[in-house]
Amino acid sequence: MTDYLAGTMAILGPAQNRYAEPSAWDRLHADLGIRLPPDYRVIVDGYVPIRLNGHLSLPHPATERWNLGQWIRDTIQAWSQVPWDELDLDEDEDPRQLFGLEELSFGTRNGLWPIASTDRGEMAFLDAAADATRIVVNYDET
Repeated sequence: MTDYLAGTMAILGPAQNRYAEPSAWDRLHADLGIRLPPDYRVIVDGYVPIRLNGHLSLPHPATERWNLGQWIRDTIQAWSQVPWDELDLDEDEDPRQLFGLEELSFGTRNGLWPIASTDRGEMAFLDAAADATRIVVNYDET
């Protein structure tokens, strides 16, 4: 089995762990009501603040500036206001149809949780309803 975390860290180089603070993650998880994946936390702890490949931004729960918790809450609020029924999405673009959902929700126990974004418009979401860690990536409403 491929160790993707080790591979990612080998590409990024030695971890700095500038903001690694387990209590910040504990507070964030209590606030959100879900736990973010361990591999994600290791990468965020090891390398934040960072913009990977010049595009992928990762905030951290222990920083005041670029705070992960605030960014998640703000992003949930913005995505919750998208009028999904009014968008002209194909079957393979509509997350409701892709995941068999009657309703699409963000920041709920069975919803999507934003975890990363790029300056090109991509957004990565954690699918909280999935049995295993599943990441959904959005780009240009697809």
